[in-house]
Amino acid sequence: MSTSTDNGAAGRPDGDEYEVTLALHGMIVGLVGGVVTIVWAVTGAGYFWPMWAWLGLLITLAIHVLGRHLVDALEGRARPLAVHAEVTIFICGLELVIWAMTGGGYFWPIWPLVGFGSILGVHWLLVNRELLPTRRERQLTERVDVLTRTRRGALDVQAAELRRIERDLHDGAQARLVALSMQLGRAEERLEDQPEVAALVRQARGEAGAAIKELRDLARGIAPPVLADRGLVAAVESLGQRSPVPVTVDAQIDRRLLPVVETAAYFVVAEALTNVAKHAPSASARVTLAERDGLLIVEIADDGPGGASIDDDARTGGSGGGSTGLAGLRNRVEALDGELRVTSPAGVGTAIRAELPHGI
Repeated sequence: MSTSTDNGAAGRPDGDEYEVTLALHGMIVGLVGGVVTIVWAVTGAGYFWPMWAWLGLLITLAIHVLGRHLVDALEGRARPLAVHAEVTIFICGLELVIWAMTGGGYFWPIWPLVGFGSILGVHWLLVNRELLPTRRERQLTERVDVLTRTRRGALDVQAAELRRIERDLHDGAQARLVALSMQLGRAEERLEDQPEVAALVRQARGEAGAAIKELRDLARGIAPPVLADRGLVAAVESLGQRSPVPVTVDAQIDRRLLPVVETAAYFVVAEALTNVAKHAPSASARVTLAERDGLLIVEIADDGPGGASIDDDARTGGSGGGSTGLAGLRNRVEALDGELRVTSPAGVGTAIRAELPHGI
């Protein structure tokens, strides 16, 4: 009969085979120890010298067990620190037994106990110093995951709330103002014989029209209806059509993204085109939308005079003042873990590139 073993366990019994060899070893220890004890008894007893034979036999049995644990540690099936502790306990226990067998007296085992115990303590400290950063990193990773989920939820709630406000303005206040303007127009027609009153009504209708325009601009600034209804590509194409400068749109997106991501991308394009119209009215612009490596890439390039920068835009308040402008866009993009870069060498033109993770 032939047997074979793999390279990782050659020469070492495994499983039930190990249990059998250990039991056989124990039987041999018991048999030899028993024979020695019988010889001691037959030869007249006296000083119990067989205890040294028993000690040697038990040491071989303990080494058998510890050897198996040491092999397991080397092959990764047991922790080296645990095996070190077992070996230390074995050696220290053996010294205590020898001290007791030699009649006690001066407790010399204290010195090896301190030495081996110190080595074990240093091993424990080294292992735990290696583990502590791992635990800390794991805790930080878990915390970042929690903050990412909660921030995404807060951003989604904010986007939904802004869209609700836009709908309320469009379907509520704006619709009422339109109805009021129509009623004022009809009232003006009926006051042809009262020119002074008709002039007042005409002025009120003009104010209502101005309020409708301002309200429409406000609603578009919160969340453009075309963005919510038809998506980012359609909204950007609408921006290009309304822009006073020629705009070419190259969109390589065929699906809807998260509302908060679409909104941020839309306002990047809107602010960039506003800046082009303001600072380079005779230039043309190109807008590129693409998905790449989990990112939404938004690029707006023009062939104007260049020389723009986010810092200058922040000092002047951007095209709309306050928190608008490129500085405000950078804050909006960075809130989504994105990045906004402006490249604007003098005499070459300006390129604005925003990278937004679309799976926040």
